[in-house]
Amino acid sequence: QVQLVESGGGLVQVGGSLRLSCAASGDSVRNYGMGWFRQAPGKEREFVAAVRSFMSPVYANSAKGRFTISRDNAKNTVTLEMSSLTSEDTANYYCAAGRPIASTIQNPSAYYYWGQGTQVTVSS
Repeated sequence: QVQLVESGGGLVQVGGSLRLSCAASGDSVRNYGMGWFRQAPGKEREFVAAVRSFMSPVYANSAKGRFTISRDNAKNTVTLEMSSLTSEDTANYYCAAGRPIASTIQNPSAYYYWGQGTQVTVSS
């Protein structure tokens, strides 16, 4: 079992950047596919990005070119670098761990473990 704790959220202006971190304990992130999801008020949880062994990182269309996901096995962390933020990026961001296959990597149900989330608010 793995425990996940997100950090790095906050208030940022449109066009700004944020770096979210997910610290894992209880098991190694190298044993899992690691994903970032987000949920805005009144909306369903949606996929943002994921990283898994033997695969290139996968991004939602909304994240391509602006967000970068990376995994540090030595530190047992997963990071989401976000830039060119817009108000549409305002949401609670969740880190998740699971063993998704390529066809399910964007599906929240493929992830077993979730963090509590970190709020990102982008203001104009």
